[in-house]
Amino acid sequence: MPVRPTAARPRLTALLALAVAAGALTACGGSGSDPDTVKVSFKQSTDNSVHVMDAYLADVKRQFEKKYPGKKVDLVPIKAPDSEYYTKLQQMLRSPKTAPDLVYEDTFLINSDITSGYLKPLDGYLAKWPDWRKFIPTAKTAARAEDGRTYGVPDGTDTRGLWYDKALFAKAGLPAEWHPKTWEDVLDAARTVKEKAPDVTPLNIYTGKPAGEAATMQSFEMLLYGTGDGRADPLYDTASKKWIAGGQGFKDALTFVETVYREKLGPDVATALDPNIQTIVRGDLLPKGKLAIDLDGSWLPQDWQAGAGHAWPQWSTRLGLAAMPTQRGQAPGRVSMSGGWTWAIPAKAHNPDLAFDFITTLQSRANARKWYIANSGIAVREDVAADPAYVKAQPGIAFFTDLVASTHYRPAYPAYPRVSTAIQEAMEGVTTGDLSVAKAASGYDDALKDATGNQVVRR
Repeated sequence: MPVRPTAARPRLTALLALAVAAGALTACGGSGSDPDTVKVSFKQSTDNSVHVMDAYLADVKRQFEKKYPGKKVDLVPIKAPDSEYYTKLQQMLRSPKTAPDLVYEDTFLINSDITSGYLKPLDGYLAKWPDWRKFIPTAKTAARAEDGRTYGVPDGTDTRGLWYDKALFAKAGLPAEWHPKTWEDVLDAARTVKEKAPDVTPLNIYTGKPAGEAATMQSFEMLLYGTGDGRADPLYDTASKKWIAGGQGFKDALTFVETVYREKLGPDVATALDPNIQTIVRGDLLPKGKLAIDLDGSWLPQDWQAGAGHAWPQWSTRLGLAAMPTQRGQAPGRVSMSGGWTWAIPAKAHNPDLAFDFITTLQSRANARKWYIANSGIAVREDVAADPAYVKAQPGIAFFTDLVASTHYRPAYPAYPRVSTAIQEAMEGVTTGDLSVAKAASGYDDALKDATGNQVVRR
């Protein structure tokens, strides 16, 4: 029988955690920072078997130190789930004592950090860097703020679609080449799997606050952006510069989530709301043939490559790929969301010039190609996107790169992280059955007004 912790134990744990965090933050910077050392902070995978980023940065560090004799790179990993990473990063950026020289910023959070004054505009550096002209124009906007200046260099983008297990589809009598045209087609396939192969999970869609932005972007926005005609942003009205309240499309997206969990087509609720659900899906459910359909991102194969913690050489023949359809098959017929990460220089960095030199090394053509292939990313450099070595490097790259033509980017304005949290709360309510769709949508509207200072419009 598990032992319930005493009242004192949580407080002690919290104090110890704060002490450790404070020590880690102090170690990152300091007024006596070495002018010949660039401190690079990045998100380290919480999965101990995944070392893609670590290996890539270690290689670039060696190149950089060889190219610039006497200069050093200090890699400062932050090992934490997404939400904790963002919090720790912002703590570091607030003070010159803790700010590194270079940070890895998710595009969804970068405008919030820009508004807070945490990041340095890079336009002066970019104007003198010839390679900047080779970046895809839409990718450049990912780190461009409302003031028109650019605060980060993207290291790739991503797209999203439906991964499905061909062997489980065969067992259920479903086609090996599957191209759903509507949401109902997706649900019907999941229902068929449940009937014919009851020992597996038919469909995974991320949900709730524990999954964080994965729930918002991989699932909800993949639904919401497929409810309209594809011409207007359903989250943010650019004309009025206001956020859009939860209308019929919002409720329809919630209804899809509710249906998946009410009909027990998805993982059991406890698993769905496990903070490690993404690792569970990539490292257990898919490789072990326990999941038939997964609404997920282009980057999954990075965990399955030779030498990775969840090496799975059969994935390319076992799994099929299909575009996520729009709600009723309306034009353009498919939907994808794109995001990605950027390298940014903190406003309080001690060695910003050296940091930008490291960015140019990270994003040389050769290193960019190496990174896109290693992490199953989508190229944002036009010269790499056209490189046969990239296109043919891995099954699925061509499929996900093709989705860029019908993809959408989040309205990554300063309020977005709070808007995203409000979406996750609405999703969690209908997933557990604690809230009806109507009440979840109403709660979202209230949270949206609070998150945006009542800058809300109805459509």
